[in-house]
Amino acid sequence: MLDIFQSIYQHPLFKENDLHVIAQAHKKVELPKGSYIFKEGETANEYYLLEKGIVRAFVLDYNNNEITTELFTDNEIVIVPASLFQRQPSQETVQTITDCVLWKIDFQDFQNLFTSHPGFSEWGRLWFTFQLFSLKQKSLDMVTQTASNRYLKLLKDKPQLVQNTPLKHIASYLGITDTSLSRI
Repeated sequence: MLDIFQSIYQHPLFKENDLHVIAQAHKKVELPKGSYIFKEGETANEYYLLEKGIVRAFVLDYNNNEITTELFTDNEIVIVPASLFQRQPSQETVQTITDCVLWKIDFQDFQNLFTSHPGFSEWGRLWFTFQLFSLKQKSLDMVTQTASNRYLKLLKDKPQLVQNTPLKHIASYLGITDTSLSRI
């Protein structure tokens, strides 16, 4: 069980006991394919560690088409940060693509860890910094890389997506049509 926590909560300030305390703040959740974790308009009150499976976040565009904004895979944090930390309704819907094993932590438990474990707040700062840089790189890739190169990068970073994720979700995430992705 500690593997998921060691994988996600990596920080030199954490001691072995800290990981046990952090792990105890989480609750194991198993969700079947197609389950909604968050829905647009709801305020997130938790986030999840994805131990096994694939999850996607999506929005509806101005034509009511689903646009995939994120694809989460093993050992990633499934989160809607603006909703969770700014306590506002989510613009995104988050849904399982496969059967999933997750570890849920409620907002209040997160806040308690944040204030009681100095390493946890430092880990959070570094995690958010990494997310910011990743988001900026994705944004740059959308305008500087070809669709083929974006697809190859996704394959390299998250190879499990290809076999288990419908092409329409991958295409939407890459900002291309399913037909274009089929040609790639």
